[in-house]
Amino acid sequence: MEFTKEDLNLENGLEKEWLITNGIGGYSSSTIIGANTRKYHGLLVAPLTPPARRFLILSKLDESIEINEKKYDLYTNICKEYISRGYEYQEEFRKEYVPIFKYKIGTTEITKVICMEYGKNTLGVYYKIKNGENKAKLTLAPIINFRDFHTTNTDHEFNLSQSINKNKVKIVVDLNSQTPIYMNLSEGIYIKHENDNFKNMFYIEEEKRGFEAEENHAVPGRYEIEINPEEEKEISFVCSLEENIEQIDVKQLIDKEIIRLGEIFNQSLLINNRKEKKTKEEIKRDNLIKTYLIATDNFVVYRPNFGLHTVIAGYPWFLDWGRDTLIAFEGLLLVTKRFKIAKEVLKTMIRDIKFGLVPNGYSGYDNRPLYNSVDASLLLFEAVQKYINYTGDYQFIKEEIYKKLEDIIESYIKGIDVDNNNIYLDDDDLIVSGTQNTQNTWMDAKYDGVAITPRSGKAVEVNSLWYNANKIMADLSKKFGHSQNAKKYKLIAEKCKKSFNDKFYNKRRKCLYDVLGDSKIRPNQLFALSLTYPVIEADSEEAKNIISVVEKKLLNAYGLKTLAKGEENYVEVYEGDGKKRDSSYHQGITWPWLLGLYYNALKNILKKTKKKDAKKELETKLEKFIEKTSKTFQKEISHNGCIGSISELYDSRKPYLPKGTIAQAWSVAEVFRIILNK
Repeated sequence: MEFTKEDLNLENGLEKEWLITNGIGGYSSSTIIGANTRKYHGLLVAPLTPPARRFLILSKLDESIEINEKKYDLYTNICKEYISRGYEYQEEFRKEYVPIFKYKIGTTEITKVICMEYGKNTLGVYYKIKNGENKAKLTLAPIINFRDFHTTNTDHEFNLSQSINKNKVKIVVDLNSQTPIYMNLSEGIYIKHENDNFKNMFYIEEEKRGFEAEENHAVPGRYEIEINPEEEKEISFVCSLEENIEQIDVKQLIDKEIIRLGEIFNQSLLINNRKEKKTKEEIKRDNLIKTYLIATDNFVVYRPNFGLHTVIAGYPWFLDWGRDTLIAFEGLLLVTKRFKIAKEVLKTMIRDIKFGLVPNGYSGYDNRPLYNSVDASLLLFEAVQKYINYTGDYQFIKEEIYKKLEDIIESYIKGIDVDNNNIYLDDDDLIVSGTQNTQNTWMDAKYDGVAITPRSGKAVEVNSLWYNANKIMADLSKKFGHSQNAKKYKLIAEKCKKSFNDKFYNKRRKCLYDVLGDSKIRPNQLFALSLTYPVIEADSEEAKNIISVVEKKLLNAYGLKTLAKGEENYVEVYEGDGKKRDSSYHQGITWPWLLGLYYNALKNILKKTKKKDAKKELETKLEKFIEKTSKTFQKEISHNGCIGSISELYDSRKPYLPKGTIAQAWSVAEVFRIILNK
């Protein structure tokens, strides 16, 4: 994933971003020309209680070089009054394991590599300088902050207290003495600045999103490094919330990260490691798989307060969410053979079950579990089944998970009204959930307390998941010798299936109701065909019709639209302030993760198809779909949006721009799974 000088203009450079992470919720992210366009951008964004309470620590590290008494600024910053144009000296941006920037001024070449220490709130920047025929002086100016990454320090004057020991600097920002910032440079001198603020950095993307778009940062000082003519020099800069950083060699940090990622490649068994020479196509595919494996790794984080791993739903602004974790589970952890972490994630999911509800997330400020999902608990059953399919580890499920699954089923039958979820099994053997103001399906957007996409009642995916959960429980109960339980769950499933098939099929529109009484065409109906146990027979005429409607009305190369064009309140572009964006979120915008439902549905139908010609036709359709998805997202992951990842959303009209979070777990997981044909 390489961009050369002709790609590195202002317009193109501001649209493309990069991201690396540290395995505990922290990250480093900016654009490929180094200009911050979001309040969420920064070289070090660190979780103070991992993975939550993320704070912007180091916004940027601005470089300039003086040659023959002429100063060249290599940084690109945007203010409303001016733009500094360091990108004009940039020759290359490359994202492999880590982001690499190359600059050239005359005959002087500078390479910059950015890396995070895994498991630590530590950021390293490695510089390699090949100087030309003249003496030069490199200046590095750290631009720091100390604020919640959801906010901005607009019109702020910083109070800095600095302790300096040679090149190691300890900085306390605004009297936050419990969380000092540490910086160190491997050589050169540090010159302290007094009351130096970077005023009014302008975030283009925040203005587009209707947020405060300007803020101040602090410039505590600068490092200066003298470079002799023709000299080659390697320099390490470190910024951290850890105190002992003097001995960190950033080059070694980079090597360590490459080794760690290499172990993930090897563990996955997805890379062709044979010794004989590979073809160009094999090399290309291996590189693509490596890119996806790195992308999947970004979302896997450790929660120290649990002593377990979890999954970040999306960067930069989401935390770990139950629903997203369980949908991304197979693509992130099972196809990559990270089975030990997969087991931990299942433990995380059951840790705080309350009244049968898996938490849909945790508060970013006090780690309080949030119970606002009807489907997360039911998605757990499918994740458990997938875990068994890949590992055969029934013992773990029997000893640590089965009882929790029993409790979930019983709670749904008895009824759950914690946090106004209003979940219960109705007399027609279908699950009811939500209220007019309680949105607990995945289409949960609200603005000023008003539901944008009201889906209370009997939702199609909830009842598909309920049927699937009871079928899986019948299997597990039989496997574990609980024959009475097996009979009970089998009967619940049979009653649900009959009622579902009687009530959910809309004969007029030849597809399923989204919620009973709501005939809008949405992708949620694919849950009825895509799970381990489809509630609609996969070889039925109804299944064929559902797929046909989805293909005609919802499917495009980037995902499935959340609402068919022509329906009331359909929106195809995700833009504007919070109200406008929330009003479009599930009202026609394209979501890549939904491709996984369509893919699973095709595979389930293929399994049940007996006629030779029909089977061949379906196989061809599936192959073409996989090929198209692979080509589409090969371009996306390497050239658009966040380089090396896949966005949360896409507009539903040309040019299908990526929107929402720049890196979304279930987008990456489901596209990766499709490409691998898993």
